[in-house]
Amino acid sequence: SLTSNPMEDIENMEEVYMEGSSGSRRSRSNPGPEQKRPQPPRSLDFSSDKDTDPSQSWTGGFTQGCTPQFQPFGAPATSSISLTTPSSPGEGLGKTTKLENMKNWTISTYKCSRQSLYEKMGKTSKTVDPELEDQIDTLRNTQKKYSEILRLARALSSHFYNMVQTQNSLGECFSDLAHKSPELQQEFLYNAEAQRNLTKNGQKLLASLNFFVSSVNTIVNKTMEDSLLTVKQYETARVEYDAYRTDLEFYTAAKETEANQMKLSETQLSFNNKKAEFEKLRSDVQIKLKFLDENRVKVMAKQLLLFHTAVSAYFSGNQVALEESMKQFAGKVKTPATSWIEQ
Repeated sequence: SLTSNPMEDIENMEEVYMEGSSGSRRSRSNPGPEQKRPQPPRSLDFSSDKDTDPSQSWTGGFTQGCTPQFQPFGAPATSSISLTTPSSPGEGLGKTTKLENMKNWTISTYKCSRQSLYEKMGKTSKTVDPELEDQIDTLRNTQKKYSEILRLARALSSHFYNMVQTQNSLGECFSDLAHKSPELQQEFLYNAEAQRNLTKNGQKLLASLNFFVSSVNTIVNKTMEDSLLTVKQYETARVEYDAYRTDLEFYTAAKETEANQMKLSETQLSFNNKKAEFEKLRSDVQIKLKFLDENRVKVMAKQLLLFHTAVSAYFSGNQVALEESMKQFAGKVKTPATSWIEQ
């Protein structure tokens, strides 16, 4: 009617809908049985070995086929192929040998460094061969003096080479001017001939100087250097020998415990090896120094004679007097035998 409230009529209207397949009606006046909303679980069970019955889950679906199983990194992978790198039978032995060598080298280096430091500080003694040490010092001083001779001989050869080249150029210039200046032709020809002769003799002297330089260089930088290399090996062996000798003395005077006895036997074995190596190198140094001194005298006697002959022949200009002088000089200085350095 016109006196009724339209809003109240709408509220009194029944809401009808089908519930499931039963076809029952439900309205505000007949709400029907109360429906319970599923609640979320308080904890999650991720175990896969438990079989659960299909039931309604808190997501509104069913556990069977609707709720996924939780696997953070996927299913574990399995394989029958070994993931380790195959090794050869001797690889382990090779690694052990390398480690053992590195260990021995480290211990030996430490012992030698300690021995050298204690020797400089005066806290330990060292093995000294006075005669051999004097020979080594003499060799080093001789090498320094011969190195100075070599430096000066090279400088003389270089300067003389420049002078010979200048004389040759000067002779060519005189010869050219002799053809272009008829009034001074004879004077230019005389000087051109003199410069050609000086150039020819200068080339002979230059060849002698270069041969002298080569021989002295062989003595200084090859023969003496080889001997000094053996001396360095001898000095290193001497330090190792003294280092193990000091350790042997320490363990000999130490308490007779099982650990000290084991160390004593190991040190004794190492000491014997270092002693044999030291004595061998000392003998090698003595032999090399002896042969070096003998051959140095032979080679230098011949080289000094050739040097004197070349210089005298160049600056005297008198071939007859030069030959007489060389005969007298050869009578006083015996010609040395061929040495292994020259060969």
